[in-house]
Amino acid sequence: MTPRVSVIMPIYNVQHFVKSAINSVLIQSFTNFELILVNDGSTDKSVDICHSIHDHRIRIVNHTENKGLSAARNTGIRHAIGKYIAFLNADDMWHSDKLKMHVKHLSQSPKVGISFSRSSFMSHKGRLIHFYQMPQLTGITAAHLLCRNPVGNGSAAVIRREALNDIRFQALNHSENYTCYFDERFRQSEDIECWLRIMATTEWKMEGIPAPLTFYRLSQRGVSSNIMKQLASWEMMIDKAKQFAPKLLKRHEQDARAYQHRYLARQAIRNGQGKNAIKLINSALRISPSILLNETSRTCVTLTAAYLLWLLPSALYKIFENIGQYFMGHVQKVRISKDGVKSSLIS
Repeated sequence: MTPRVSVIMPIYNVQHFVKSAINSVLIQSFTNFELILVNDGSTDKSVDICHSIHDHRIRIVNHTENKGLSAARNTGIRHAIGKYIAFLNADDMWHSDKLKMHVKHLSQSPKVGISFSRSSFMSHKGRLIHFYQMPQLTGITAAHLLCRNPVGNGSAAVIRREALNDIRFQALNHSENYTCYFDERFRQSEDIECWLRIMATTEWKMEGIPAPLTFYRLSQRGVSSNIMKQLASWEMMIDKAKQFAPKLLKRHEQDARAYQHRYLARQAIRNGQGKNAIKLINSALRISPSILLNETSRTCVTLTAAYLLWLLPSALYKIFENIGQYFMGHVQKVRISKDGVKSSLIS
């Protein structure tokens, strides 16, 4: 039977996580899928672990060298035969009902090209934190996507194959026919660049599912250069977007930049970089003070956390962080329940 969903998982030096990621796919309550594992030049034991898992739905495709997430996904899409394309990063995991609920969503909503879910955070070691990504789920415009990227992470989206076909292109730096969907020049911001092309240049809609069906792993504390690389990649995405959506960028570029600086401030807070967090949230407010009016609570929380992290001893800040996270997680759970999500789907 032809699989209805093609799950694409790039594999690059994820030996500590890949088995859990694969198993979270194999235990899906919706079983009509194929799992395409794209070995992106991995040099650790990741591929050996993949070969040790035996299931007729798994296919392994090899790159001879590391080409990056975009190239690995493009390879997976070119090999995929499913009507729907799902992406799962090899360090994340899924709820067992994720595919079932996305297939139902896409089947009942023929104008939706990108379906995504809320996500639940888990620690680097895989412990669920009971803290959630809570994006807008409906009424999403290209402007909202540009400013806030409600999909949130690379493991949340399930996409209609026709939507990807509508934005495919031939890479000019390859002598042979080389169909791309994600832009392989991007090592970061590749997700939002692809989603934005779909939303800004086609008639497809984007909608989210209220249940937190994706378990998003927080990385270990990084260095400030990683955040600066994220910002540089995002600016590269903006430059490209000006070519295919000039009116959108003319109207919303500065707001989008402010929201991106605020997002990176939260990343800096998570990485324990108080000084960088303050610089980023202050620059966000300078670029577009309207974000304080449009999203007062989220902006004030980020601002407060940045200064507390900078001023307080790390142990004391961690106490405040845990208390805040506990109460906010409780509020989020109540909201998810009010959206009609069954308690069994709330981790």
